[in-house]
Amino acid sequence: MAKIRLTKEFRFEMAHALWNYDGLCKNLHGHSYILNVTVIGEPIEDEDNPKLGMVMDFGDLKSIVNDEIVDRLDHAVVVSKKAPSEQLLALPQMGERHEVVDYQPTCENMLVDFAERIKKRLPENIQLFSLKLNETATSYAEWYASDNC
Repeated sequence: MAKIRLTKEFRFEMAHALWNYDGLCKNLHGHSYILNVTVIGEPIEDEDNPKLGMVMDFGDLKSIVNDEIVDRLDHAVVVSKKAPSEQLLALPQMGERHEVVDYQPTCENMLVDFAERIKKRLPENIQLFSLKLNETATSYAEWYASDNC
């Protein structure tokens, strides 16, 4: 059977600041992120399987990505654990949704994190093929499994 790639798009709003950065992104700011998740596999051939003809149910992929990424980061502030952020994140009401991560929260580093989170949750016959994360309308980063063997 042929290998088929499935892609699902996700959108979320997130704020971040880059610790020790020498440009404008050192300031707290937000983006409207667009994440494209592409998996690869073979369509199910088992006539008794309710997912007959599918590589993966789009709903199952949606559930994984929402659990691991969107639900955690949508409308959250994300900062590196190296940043002195205690006062910022302790603001009443305004600091309730936040993530402190082990890395500088750049588009590139977030993709590495996202790839690891998604790969752990995929069925064993499905592989993560690629991720594309738009940070702005004209700027994005991409992760490909073939580049990370």
